[in-house]
Amino acid sequence: MCDTCGCNITKGNQHLLTGDGKLSRVHEGTTAVSVLRGLLSENDHQAAHNREHFDRRGILAINLMSSPGSGKTALLEASIDALGDRYGIAVIEGDLETENDAERIRARGVRAVQIATGTACHLDAHMVHDAVHDLDLDGIDLVFIENVGNLVCPASFDLGQHRNVTLLSVTEGDDKPAKYPVMFRAADAVVLSKIDLLPVMDDFEPSRAERCLRDLASRAPVLRVAARKQADLGSWLTWLENEIASHRKRLEAGQTIRPAIQPDGMRLHSGG
Repeated sequence: MCDTCGCNITKGNQHLLTGDGKLSRVHEGTTAVSVLRGLLSENDHQAAHNREHFDRRGILAINLMSSPGSGKTALLEASIDALGDRYGIAVIEGDLETENDAERIRARGVRAVQIATGTACHLDAHMVHDAVHDLDLDGIDLVFIENVGNLVCPASFDLGQHRNVTLLSVTEGDDKPAKYPVMFRAADAVVLSKIDLLPVMDDFEPSRAERCLRDLASRAPVLRVAARKQADLGSWLTWLENEIASHRKRLEAGQTIRPAIQPDGMRLHSGG
């Protein structure tokens, strides 16, 4: 799949393969798989640098992942409205094209940078690094990274974030955790979004969605929200504030945390 959509090589890591780039030369007989592993290694190195950058500034970075249209931007807007007067918030947006989501965030008075990935169906650490340098992080406590809508690839790329949050909207089907285990295993929290539509979505059972998640041995909390109506945000906001407090304690102890990057995703990228 990824050889078709182009996500193996992105604008963020292309410099490694062209000109005098670190990975521009391969030895005779090198296979495509070993080149890919090299790219992921460079991604992880960049991700560690990004995380150190966030940690030095006392910032918690959260990666939002989901299929397209699950309500990530609406969740960010509702979160900014609820917490923006207590925490400094910045957003990195990822989409194939347009500035639409970043403009929605800026309209809330929050700093936002849009990454247009072109053909790539996920963000990588190099893209996030470039975006961070376009952001003024003074006074920022929390950085959201809204990944490209895709339930496969984003789970296998470390961006330098501390936590992964995966959204599942009630319009998608309650068996998505079973169908896309790589993505849902990577989640530190699962947000069940658009729950205000449950009365008309009689084929979606929240209990079945959670059962599919638990079958993956996931202990991630399931947080129900209706972001566009600014309703039922309590459990999500409490989780966020607890994560900010926990991260500050980790930093005081000289520690950090890395989300659960999924090795299964690397196998999918290599076509193995």
